[in-house]
Amino acid sequence: MTINTLVVRDYLLGLQQQIITALERADGQAFVTDAWEREPGGRLEGDGLTRLIEEGALFERGGCNFSHVRGRVLPPSATQHRPELAGAPFEAMGVSLVLHPHNPFVPTVHMNVRMFAALPAGQAPVVWFGGGMDLTPYYGFERDAQHFHQTCEAALAPHGAELYPRFKSWCDEYFFLKHRGEPRGIGGIFFDDFALAEEQGGFDAAFAMLRSVGDAFLPAYLPIVERRQSYAYGERERDFQAYRRGRYVEFNLVFDRGTLFGLQSGGRTESILMSMPPQVKWRYDWQPEAGTPEARLYTDFLRPRDWAHEQASHLWL
Repeated sequence: MTINTLVVRDYLLGLQQQIITALERADGQAFVTDAWEREPGGRLEGDGLTRLIEEGALFERGGCNFSHVRGRVLPPSATQHRPELAGAPFEAMGVSLVLHPHNPFVPTVHMNVRMFAALPAGQAPVVWFGGGMDLTPYYGFERDAQHFHQTCEAALAPHGAELYPRFKSWCDEYFFLKHRGEPRGIGGIFFDDFALAEEQGGFDAAFAMLRSVGDAFLPAYLPIVERRQSYAYGERERDFQAYRRGRYVEFNLVFDRGTLFGLQSGGRTESILMSMPPQVKWRYDWQPEAGTPEARLYTDFLRPRDWAHEQASHLWL
């Protein structure tokens, strides 16, 4: 497979800047820029650009990071489905973002697009792409869920009608807290180990699909922000938001492959953990009161649904 890492790097850096420009316009506050570089000869080499906002007008905390690293040995999290590549050197790059808004009616969102290249000695590089985006609301709205999923479906449609249902199901399965028996949010799309044979378009076709996913993030998320950011909220809603954020922390530290890859490979801890929300609460065996908006999140939203196609009675709320 022929690869051009410079083209991928240029796209990812451009995507990061495009997203930051739009988010700064929405928030009114600039993101902090922290460029970093690893010294050659260490366990991990490379560079990156961390962009972070804290205590903005809209976003309580959020980050959009670019990284491009090379390592001597693929960590276990990267060879989970590719055991034959264990011990191989690697190159990886990607853009990853998480946004935690102040307003509990504006959902938390995560997006990631990445490329991996394993470099086994004496063999051709083994290249694959991964990523996706998912939405984590605290108060559910059918209209928002449908918009998010329909935007994801439209982004994937030019690359094959089978991709959205496949990646949607993968997302529902991946972002599931097994110890809680519940989804993290309403899902979206997720894919990993994605590559195409030369007769299917090879690297260029797979990379085109990745670009479609990355380019779909702003159209998928910003209309939801604009619709909900002026909703009034109080201590009750913020308290529930902090409680549900605990599920986000649990997933990222226990299950998330990106977090585990970063920590196992000796990545930059501050950048890896920028996804953590600033305020979180845990309670012992807490259950929402029946009939409340908080209970409706569990009964109506924290379960797999065909959001892109179903018609719901409260759709236009």
